[in-house]
Amino acid sequence: MSTAYKNRIQEFKVALSEENINLKTLRELCFNGVPFEGGIRALCWKILLNYLPLDQTLWESFLKKQREVYSQFLKEMIIQPGIAKANLGLSREDVTMEDHPLNPNPDSRWNNYFKDNEILLQIDKDVRRLYPDMAFFQRPTDYPCQLILDPQNDYETLRRRVEQTTLKAQTVNRNRSGVTNVSSPGKSLNLYPSNEYEVLPSGSEAHWEVVERILFIYAKLNPGIAYVQGMNEVVGPIYYTFATDPNSEWKEHAEADTFFCFTNLMSENRDNFIKSLDDSQCGITYKMESVYSMLKDKDLELYLKLEEQKIKPQYFTFRWLTLLLSQEFLLPDVIRIWDTLFSDQDRFHFLILVCCAMLVLIKDNIMAGDFTVNMRLLQDYPISDVHTILMKAKELQENS
Repeated sequence: MSTAYKNRIQEFKVALSEENINLKTLRELCFNGVPFEGGIRALCWKILLNYLPLDQTLWESFLKKQREVYSQFLKEMIIQPGIAKANLGLSREDVTMEDHPLNPNPDSRWNNYFKDNEILLQIDKDVRRLYPDMAFFQRPTDYPCQLILDPQNDYETLRRRVEQTTLKAQTVNRNRSGVTNVSSPGKSLNLYPSNEYEVLPSGSEAHWEVVERILFIYAKLNPGIAYVQGMNEVVGPIYYTFATDPNSEWKEHAEADTFFCFTNLMSENRDNFIKSLDDSQCGITYKMESVYSMLKDKDLELYLKLEEQKIKPQYFTFRWLTLLLSQEFLLPDVIRIWDTLFSDQDRFHFLILVCCAMLVLIKDNIMAGDFTVNMRLLQDYPISDVHTILMKAKELQENS
């Protein structure tokens, strides 16, 4: 470790030791990247994402309260519905003349249960594929949720719910001519193709299962947006950062802390995921067009080349902006970009600068390429050095 890096860590330690943290100082430090050592990055992200208060004397009571709130969410949204479902064979109070599995009433508990299952299956499909080039999300967590995995609890867990729902969906197949085929139960038990990961044994759970639970609870608490594909890519780096924290007292609560930080980030970013807002000033279309507006201002020649080839910003910036570049780079590089994004007071404006910088840096390639070559280039971005990209974005910002 170089002397300069040791000094940098020391600067962070000094900033984080203040009883009342100076947010401006911390932002300036984080902008150039946050050290992982000593859990500094995880702690800084919790402050930058407006989760931890700046007054450190409040932390203990605040965290205790937040983690209790999250436990309550688990009980209300996973455990209690699971108990009700598990008891169905024993007591029939959930099936009444007013409320039963075929009740079309939108307020029906059964109707909600089946709707939740649709969301859960989509989340399950997406989180199993989270960062497939890394083993981390398939590994067991050191801190499985005891509330969920307590052997005394006899109820339908999310894991069981997915298995049951997938089984039912696969056992009865209706072909296009309306004939119903019931496949053999043996075939139905192969819920996922052989290239998918096996679920861990009872009593342990993989990191992707924790992420699944966070997204399911978020969807339940935010019915207006629920779950949209891609949210898994936004929560993944936050959870990874908190679940690899070298401080076990923080690491143990990675699930609850990730949930609240993700919720705060989504409160700023959620409009990108709401289709009905696409064309409003806060929607994704406006932001995509902002990348080209900025490019026109910074590099007219490059802008005109993209216009001439009819390469619209929607073709590539939709993914860049909604997923905060999490699909364009390897996870460690995504995390480094997010250090800078989170530290910028106007973080989503800075993201537009980063997108613009990415275009300017491959100007020569774009100027030489045709539509097909350039589309391939933009959908599989060729530069992997994120430091160069961030420095270019900062330079564009300073020349504004």
